[in-house]
Formats: sequence, C-alpha cells, structure tokens
Amino acid sequence: MHHPLEGQSSALGLLRDELGDAVSFDADALDATRRDKSGYESEAAPLAVVTPRTIEHVQAVMRIATATRTPVVVRGAGTGLAGAAVAGAGEIVLSMLAMNRLLEVSRDDELAVVQPGIINAELNDLLAPHGLWFAPDPASRAISTVGGNIATNAGGLLCAKYGVTRESVLGLKVVLADGRLLELGHRTVKGVTGLDFTALMIGSEGTLGIVVEATLRTRRLVPGPVAVISATFASVEDAARASAVITASGLTPAVMELIGESAMVHISNHLGLGHPGGSQLIVQFDGPGALVEADAALTSITSLGGVAVLSGDRAEGERLFALRRAFHPSIARLGTVLIEDVCVPRSALPAMFAAIGDIEQRYGIEIPTVAHAGDGNLHPNFVFEGPEVPDHIWSAADEMFLAALRLGGTLTGEHGIGLLKRRWLRDELGDDQLELQRQVKRVFDPLGILNPGKVFSPAS
Repeated sequence: MHHPLEGQSSALGLLRDELGDAVSFDADALDATRRDKSGYESEAAPLAVVTPRTIEHVQAVMRIATATRTPVVVRGAGTGLAGAAVAGAGEIVLSMLAMNRLLEVSRDDELAVVQPGIINAELNDLLAPHGLWFAPDPASRAISTVGGNIATNAGGLLCAKYGVTRESVLGLKVVLADGRLLELGHRTVKGVTGLDFTALMIGSEGTLGIVVEATLRTRRLVPGPVAVISATFASVEDAARASAVITASGLTPAVMELIGESAMVHISNHLGLGHPGGSQLIVQFDGPGALVEADAALTSITSLGGVAVLSGDRAEGERLFALRRAFHPSIARLGTVLIEDVCVPRSALPAMFAAIGDIEQRYGIEIPTVAHAGDGNLHPNFVFEGPEVPDHIWSAADEMFLAALRLGGTLTGEHGIGLLKRRWLRDELGDDQLELQRQVKRVFDPLGILNPGKVFSPAS
C-alpha cells in the first residue's frame, strides 16, 4: 500500500527503499512530533518519522534530504521548552530515541561515550557502579535525552558549581546536512586545536548538524556529607536577596533553588501539602566542607529574616528537590503554559523578581516563578487558556525579556531560542552579531534544510 504523500516527494520513496521499517507514516507518530513541552503546536503533521539505529542511517537520511531538498527536524524525547524540535508540513523528523546506548566508560580518564538518545537519569544510573556521574541536571532529567541536553546546552539545578552541558562535553560526532561525518573535539581535558566547533554545536538546537555520538566528561561521585537548608521568607524579593548574599560571600552551593510565593501555593496544591505561605529557598552543599559552608549560609539566611532548617539527611534533600521538580507539573494543571527562561547576574536577582512583580500588577496576571538562584536563571511561567498565546501575555513576556536585558541578563539560560524567542534575538545580539550567526548557519547548512525557521526566522 502506497502512502498518499509518497508521490509528493521522492524523498519518502528513497528513504523507505534505503531504511525500510525505520521509516514510519503512522498518523499518531506523526502527530506527536507537532508539539513539545513548550505548548507550541505546528499547523500540520510532517511527512514521516525516521528512527535511525546507526550513524550510517543518519548519513543516509541526510544524503537523501540534501538530494531532494527536504527539510529535516531532529528530535529526542520532545521535552524542549522553546519549540525547537517541533515538526510541521513538508518536513522529515529524525527521531534519535533508538540510538540510546552507553558505548564506553573510562573511570581512569573520567569520561563516557554515549549515543544521543540515552536518557539523562538512565545514564547516571549506568555510571554509578563505576563511581562516576554526569553533572548536567535539568529538571527534566528523568525524561530528557543527553542529545537534547547537548542541543540546548541544558542546565538545571547544579550549574552554579558544576557547570552547564558545555562544560561536560569533550567531543562529538556530528552528521552534516549533506551526510558527511565530522569528529569534533577530543578525549583529553585540554585541547585548543583550531576553532572550537564542539562548543559551537552545543546549544545550536539542531540548526548546524546532527549529534550522533558524544564523549562526555564525567566526575567522581562526590564523597562526604550533604547539607541542605530549607528556608521560608515573607517575600520572593527577600529570598532572592538572601541567595545573592550567599553567592557574594564566596560560598559555593551545589544547588540553590528559589520558589516564589505563588509557585509554592501551586506545588503544595498539586502534592496535597499544607503551605505556610511565603517564598522558599533550598540550598544544598556537598563535599568535605559541606557542613561548614551550610552553617555560614544559615547565618546569612536567618540574619535576613529567613526561617530555616538545616539537615544532613540525603533523603530530606531529595524530598526538597522533588518539591522543586514538581513545579512544572503543578502549573501544567492550570491551563496552557508559556514556560520562560531568563538569566541575570546573580546580584540582580532581587531586581528581576521585583520587575516580574511589577509586570504582574500592571497586567493583572499571576506569573508563578522559580529560579536556579545559584546562577541567576529564572523560570517565569505565563498561564492562559487555549492553544494560542494571547496578545497581552506576549506583551507581558516582552516586558520581562527587556527587563532581563536591561539588568545585564540574557533571553535564555538553558531552554534555547527555538520558535518562541526568535522575535527577541536581535534585541540581545544586535545587527552585526545576528548576521554573522546567520552566515555561520549557511556555512554548515547551505540549503537551509536543517531545522528551518528555528532560532533564525526569515524576518529576523
């Protein structure tokens, strides 16, 4: 039986001839790729979903795509929050989920070689018996792929001490738009041969090439105690001020998460907990000096009005961070959610929270917000009804982005630009840098078939 779309593009026939059952026209599978976790949904389903099992399969897909000028959207678990992996009419989806193996572990060199479809948390489960772990820790770690983490340069809860994904990637194998395979980076800790194409690929959101293998820098499991502080403040500005004081004092928490007042209410309702009111600051220290650092942080917190409890129990720490990870599910119950992702210098956190509060008042809306306070990364959430973002929500978001830029911040700390933030790219980059970035895109993808329209819009 011939699929009705087959006659519309020779690419589909060529793909099926070369890759067989790795090519799917299943209506449900196609429909699932029209959306990610951002709330955005494309207008129509793509042509096909191809699920490669080898690097050679990926190369074959890209040779066919180049020969037939067919756009390709690379997709992992679909947990992105900027619409970068959303597929639409006339596009082929390259799903990397079947390439999900841990290929090598070296305890001596503290590295691991993985395929892109492996789930972040599952990788750490496999590394633990070797006494190693992969530090990037997005809130979606239980469901997001390492390839997706690389595509967005994902961050998470541990960035302030252990860095974002870029700091944990030594090398990559990347398939280019025309099917060529590049081996980028190295297995050494140091390496400055030529331009750093590895770093360029990380965070490029599928617009420059397809990551088919990654050599990751791992760390030894951290020995010693863990100390966790749970502190309640009357307002989110007070909690932000305390977090800024902690980082300014030279302390280095492994995790410092700030939960705003309305966010705490929704998390409590979602989990069936009582909520005492106010904003929550959760601070964790690890390593040999954990307890000493935690005592110093506790002094700062209480001096600034926080009501705090210090615990050395790892289980209590996990319970608190489960509370934080419940934020997005708790907000998703309220309607359609635009999950945003601005980052400001840590000293500017109180001012950014104040700006969000001002926007809430002027627009008459609630913007539940959490933050990776250790690195100044805020996640304000805009909730609305229906599939389309209303104009007043975009206006409020526009003011929030511009406020972050005024405070010396950035449009996105870890989610990426995708489809949702293209309109603000010029505001941050300026004309010259934006044009240079578009030229780089054309060098790697001269036909514009890799994730077209993502990050760089035709009008940008």
